[in-house]
Amino acid sequence: MLLYDQDGLTVRGHLQFGLNAVAERNLFWDLAATTAPGSGFDPDTNWLEGYIKPGVSFEYQLDTGAVFYGKLSAVSSYTWGTDAFDTGDTGATTLEEAYLAIRGDLGTGLSYDLSLGPRELTLGTGMLIANGATSGFERGALKFGPRKAWEMAAIGRLSFGNVTGTAFYLDPNELPTTDGNNELAGFDLRFGDPAGGFLGATFVNVLNSDSPYPQAAPGGVGAPTVTPGAREDTSTLSLYAKTSPFSGALENWTFTGDFAYQWNDRIDLEAWAGRVTAGYTFASLPWSPNLTLGYQTFSGDDPDTAKLERFDPLYYQGSPSAWATGSKSASTFINSNVNAVTLALRVQPTRQDTWTLRYAHIRANELNSPVQFGQATRVDVNGNVVSGVTDAHLADDLFLEYSRIINRNTFLTAGVSVSFPGAGIDNVVGGSADPWTGGFVNVVVNF
Repeated sequence: MLLYDQDGLTVRGHLQFGLNAVAERNLFWDLAATTAPGSGFDPDTNWLEGYIKPGVSFEYQLDTGAVFYGKLSAVSSYTWGTDAFDTGDTGATTLEEAYLAIRGDLGTGLSYDLSLGPRELTLGTGMLIANGATSGFERGALKFGPRKAWEMAAIGRLSFGNVTGTAFYLDPNELPTTDGNNELAGFDLRFGDPAGGFLGATFVNVLNSDSPYPQAAPGGVGAPTVTPGAREDTSTLSLYAKTSPFSGALENWTFTGDFAYQWNDRIDLEAWAGRVTAGYTFASLPWSPNLTLGYQTFSGDDPDTAKLERFDPLYYQGSPSAWATGSKSASTFINSNVNAVTLALRVQPTRQDTWTLRYAHIRANELNSPVQFGQATRVDVNGNVVSGVTDAHLADDLFLEYSRIINRNTFLTAGVSVSFPGAGIDNVVGGSADPWTGGFVNVVVNF
């Protein structure tokens, strides 16, 4: 929304808000009935959540040719009713973006962009660095997750042609009740093809952290060991790539690849993760169907070694279209000690309407080793799921999503999903666990 444009100064207003209705049945396959029978956790719940995100941004053209710019925004969110993590009727208003920046040209094809202050930053495909803030719990709007900006970010970019280097310092906007005092720094180098492909590498080091790591009990017998502050000094190097459009026999094909290696000599950590996808668009068929097959895997801790092999996914983009492992299961399993074969079919009956069907077959990489950690699923550190499973098959998830562009500012999304528990979950329950089902419908308005 243009508010002012004169004498080299442009000021714009921003406003985004949304409302989301959610229903869940047999949440987390009702594991609480077995692992925490005295908790009173209700696996069936409905809730409504909403948020509003107002903001203002500016750009000022300097006499030198550089552009001085910045943005200020906030998020106010609330949850009515009780959400999936047994929290409700609560919300908060927090600062979102509040940065100042300058960009310009240095000559000989070089350009720069420097910024300081809370703002969003996603690197690569969002495997490690994407979601800089936490919603849900005392802040409300668990499913929407409207907060994205880092609490503090210092970002410097230098570009030459299609190559961009980014150096960064990041402090995530964590929940006050679980603030791990995390600080990250690193760099990213990316080559972007104007046709759409890219190739890049990201290095991230955890400068400071109080966040714990779990480690499997020796031989996988008993509860895991939890080491406070273990994340500090963890380093991760990732490579990512996506193909540009092909011609000839590979026309309509798209391939992506990600690989990450992680280490921390202080705690003897060595872990890895990766993903490959292959997508094909049936361009000559009605509705232009696109079929994408993928496999993603994140190492788990081997209970038969003294080394820690659990992969830390850091601040990944956890939506089903990005790096979630499954749909329902993404609320339970973070990207550590899990792997998944995924299949997505997308069709577009019209330019405004999109239907997407997603399937994920989810397994554990290591048996009797921590599968889930840090998610409020009523299973504490001594619970069976945290300690590990005795069968690798965790779940099979189906998710049908519909999106409609109502107009240039208004977007409707609805979905239904079901997670069928695998033998690993059945063994925790001690029988045949029932499926976990749910659905949602939301509207987002963005100016």
